Amino acid sequence: MPALSETIHFLRETCIAGVILGIVYNILAAILAPRFNRPSKLDGYSSRPVTILKPLHGSEPGLFPRLISLCKQRHEGEIQLVCGTQQPSDPANQVVRLIQRLHPAIDIDLVVDERSRGENPKVANLVNLEMKARHEIIVISDSDIVVEDQFVERLVAELDNSQVGAVTCLYHGIAAGGVWARVSALNINAQFLPNVMVALTFGAATPCFGSAIAIRADVLKRIGGLTSFLNELADDYAIGKAVRATGLDVVVPCWAVGHACFERSFRSFWEHHMRSSRTIRSIDPVGYAGMIFMHPTMLALIAALMGASHPIALPGIAFASRVILNFSVERTFKLQSHALWLLALHDMISFAVFVCSFFGAAVEWRGQNYRVFRDGSIEKDG
Repeated sequence: MPALSETIHFLRETCIAGVILGIVYNILAAILAPRFNRPSKLDGYSSRPVTILKPLHGSEPGLFPRLISLCKQRHEGEIQLVCGTQQPSDPANQVVRLIQRLHPAIDIDLVVDERSRGENPKVANLVNLEMKARHEIIVISDSDIVVEDQFVERLVAELDNSQVGAVTCLYHGIAAGGVWARVSALNINAQFLPNVMVALTFGAATPCFGSAIAIRADVLKRIGGLTSFLNELADDYAIGKAVRATGLDVVVPCWAVGHACFERSFRSFWEHHMRSSRTIRSIDPVGYAGMIFMHPTMLALIAALMGASHPIALPGIAFASRVILNFSVERTFKLQSHALWLLALHDMISFAVFVCSFFGAAVEWRGQNYRVFRDGSIEKDG
């Protein structure tokens, strides 16, 4: 069957081309990684007061030390910490109340509001917190973010420019659990973070991350406040897009915060990364499809099964490029190293997520099913 033979030949050669491109990409990302952990000096930084908004949900491992770190910031200006949940019985409430007792001198507010606005529960929570903000600089940061004591100081320094409308932070993964938490951290460190670093280097992306967004109160008001993003799944990206639409810049500094990963099962890992993948696909479908070459090991295995020359060497070199990239990221951000078999496991599952993400638009988030639309908005399913 000549037609079938020609199809197999075409697919095999396409996979080989993708492998070569992926290997080059991995090495390039490994070389670029050290450029993204060079915090600027803080001479002459501003000491303006800051409000930090922390939307909380449930009993997350390590929540107490993550919140405590915000009470030990070296920033000389006043800091208001506003934490919030949407249920009186949420265990995160007790964590916040404990911190209030331990740090009575720190301005800490706890907002418990059951009202549901829009489709995005995190933004609905943030809208409740926004009403309590008292300072001119507002920092929005997810509950699973790990920061050092200069976090606020550095954000304010980056924001202290009239042309800067917002500052957002890169993030690396920190495993806070077993195997699936480590695989999740690898997904950030060996997949997501390198992609962002390369895109930023060549001006191919305009990101904004929920890890941390520092924005002036007047700019937030100009873009309609947080209520404007109640139906956005990628609310962080939408905030950045809205800020840029005003003519102001969104700065991504050359330093990163940590993202605690605590997935306890394969299912939670799969659901989390399927949601992330379909979110990215909804934002940039063409660019997302082009990310297939970022899976060189799996493409090499597929090419080998189709009869490619050097069926052992090609996957081996592809995986070696992944190892080099992961080592570079771990060394740059001083992260715990992961076993090679975990990296191989991650690459297989990540490729499966990539392929499956094209078949459907449903995602699960906090026990609720949603449907993602092409404009990035979401709607509860069922």
